[in-house]
Amino acid sequence: MLAEVAGLLGEPARTRILTALLGGHAFTGKELAYFAGVTAPTASSHLARLVAGELLVMEKQGRCHYYRLKSADVARAIEGLMTVAAAPPTDWPPGRGIEPALRDARMCYDHMAGRLGVSLCDTMVRRDYIVLADSGGELTDAGARFLTGLGVDLEQARGAKRRYCRTCIDWTERRPHISGAVGASLAEAFLDRKWIARIPDSRALTITASGREKLTELGVADRLAAGGTQS
Repeated sequence: MLAEVAGLLGEPARTRILTALLGGHAFTGKELAYFAGVTAPTASSHLARLVAGELLVMEKQGRCHYYRLKSADVARAIEGLMTVAAAPPTDWPPGRGIEPALRDARMCYDHMAGRLGVSLCDTMVRRDYIVLADSGGELTDAGARFLTGLGVDLEQARGAKRRYCRTCIDWTERRPHISGAVGASLAEAFLDRKWIARIPDSRALTITASGREKLTELGVADRLAAGGTQS
């Protein structure tokens, strides 16, 4: 199975398709052909293989066929591989050549990543709102109150059929951001309150004026400006 998945990921056009879907959106085959830089028939062949390999699922709505990543676990695996591949020894520091908007704030499937995600995680760790260990996380009582105050629906997160709270190593910052059901609910709260906004045709996010005010209030803005460095 591992060899089969590695074979699917080893083709550049398929890799570009998977990367385009990391933002959590679903796209049509024609749209993914554009992202992959191939013809529609070639994209169709690649998409069929990715669906058969259980990396993607296809959903039909009317006359349109939409493709998305099968699960958050698939997104996590791809993000992890990007961390490994992002910085050969001749390209230091990591992320030097990454588009600034993508590095500052982006969606990693359904949770926030980049400097924004790392800075939020840093702040929560520093205030003892979350305890991190072995790619997992545990919210403290104070952390649960903090997230509830931001409008995060923790009851919904607890009911999700996935890990409640975990972390990803951010592939540009090389440090943890919050993922799992808690990370997804946190991103949803930020989007609902328009503290962040999606940039069309990109995984990158814009931090809005009200979002920057909120991040300043939370003590996150300075850490974000400093690139998410730890104190």
